[in-house]
Amino acid sequence: MSRLFMFEKPLGMRDTLPELYETKHSVRTAISEVMKQWGYQFMETPTLEYYETVGAASAILDQQLFKLLDQQGHTLVLRPDMTSPIARVAASKLLKEDLPLRLAYTANVFRAQQREGGRPAEFEQIGVECIGDSTISADGESIALLVDSLTETGLETFQLSVGHIGFVQEFFIDILGTEERVKALTTFLYEKNYVGYKEHVKQLTLSSIDKQRLLDFLKLRGGEEVIDSAVKLLENGKGKSALLELKQLWEILTDYGQAGTKVKFDLTLVSHMSYYTGILFEVYAGQVGFPIASGGRYDRLLKKFGKDTGATGFAIRLDRLLEALGKIEGKEPVQCILFSSERRKEAITLAAQKRYEGVKVVLQDINGVTDIDACTKLYDEVVMLVGNAGKESAR
Repeated sequence: MSRLFMFEKPLGMRDTLPELYETKHSVRTAISEVMKQWGYQFMETPTLEYYETVGAASAILDQQLFKLLDQQGHTLVLRPDMTSPIARVAASKLLKEDLPLRLAYTANVFRAQQREGGRPAEFEQIGVECIGDSTISADGESIALLVDSLTETGLETFQLSVGHIGFVQEFFIDILGTEERVKALTTFLYEKNYVGYKEHVKQLTLSSIDKQRLLDFLKLRGGEEVIDSAVKLLENGKGKSALLELKQLWEILTDYGQAGTKVKFDLTLVSHMSYYTGILFEVYAGQVGFPIASGGRYDRLLKKFGKDTGATGFAIRLDRLLEALGKIEGKEPVQCILFSSERRKEAITLAAQKRYEGVKVVLQDINGVTDIDACTKLYDEVVMLVGNAGKESAR
C-alpha cells in the first residue's frame, strides 16, 4: 500500500468550496420552501444505522455499504439512502393515526465505490416521502411536487419519465416464465443497453410473436397514446391493472397541468432499488449522464419495520442538479471594510449597521492585508476607514 499524501481524501469523497457551498445552499433553500408550501415537514435521522435493519432494507448492494462495528459488536452502516431510515421512524414512532404522513429531508448519504469514475461516495439528497397513502393521487402529488421543486430552482429544460415496475414484471413473466430470465432482461433496461436487449431477445427460445412483443415493448415511450400501445401487447390481461393506474395518473397530472409537457411515459423504466412496487419515475436534464432525481411507490418497505401501508416519494441529487443548472448568476454582493487600529470601533459599528440592513460585510484589519488591490478584486465593494498610521501600512 502506497503512502498517502497529506492532502488526499478517501475514494469518492469531495470538498465543497465556498462558492459551490453557497450555490448549493441557495438551491436547497428554494426546494425546501416549495416542499414546505406543499405541507411536508422536515426531519432528520442518524448518520449511522444498524446493518440488520436499515442496511438490509435499503436495497443498496451490500458491497456499497460503509460498515463499522460499535462497542457492543453490532454492525453499523453509514446510511446509504434516506427512504429506509424514514420508513423505520414512521413505522416505530409516527404512524399512530390513520392519516398519511408527509415528511421531507435533506441529508448526505454514503455508498462505497470500487472505482470512482466521477461517482461520489458521499452525496446530498433532498426529497419527500408520503407514507400511509396508497392512492394514485399520492403518486400524482409526488410527481407534481418534484416538477414544481425543480422549476423553482430555475431549471428550465428537463424531462420526467414515468413507468410502472409492476407492468414490466408482469409483462415479462408472462412471456419468459421465470424470475431468472426476467432479471436477465431487466438488467439491460436498467443499464439503458437497448442494443444488448435486442440481441438477447433474438437468442431466446420463444415464438416469433413473443419475440416481437418484447421488441415492440421498447417503443412504449411518449404521451397518453402509449397506454393503448401497451394494451395491444398484453395477453391474458397480465399487466392491465398497472396500465389502468398509469391512465389514472395521466389524468391527475393533466389536472396539475404537467402531463405531456415536462412529464412523459417510458414503460421501459426500471430501477436498481428493489423495494419499488408500482409507479416509478426519474428525471434527466442538460448534459448530465445520470438521473438528477428519481422516485416511486414502495408499498412493501414499511412491512419490514412492522407496518403494512403504502408509500411513495422521491429524492433529488443536489450535485447532479447543480451540474444541470450550470453557473448560477446573481450571487449576493459582499462588502469589505478595511480599517486601521485607530478606527476599529467605527468600522465595527458600521459593519453592524450594514448587517442589520441585510448587507454581507467582511471586517478586515489593514495590517493583515499585503495587497490592497487584491481586496478590490475579491469583494464587490471596499470601504476604507484608515487613519494616518493605517495609511502608512497601506503603502
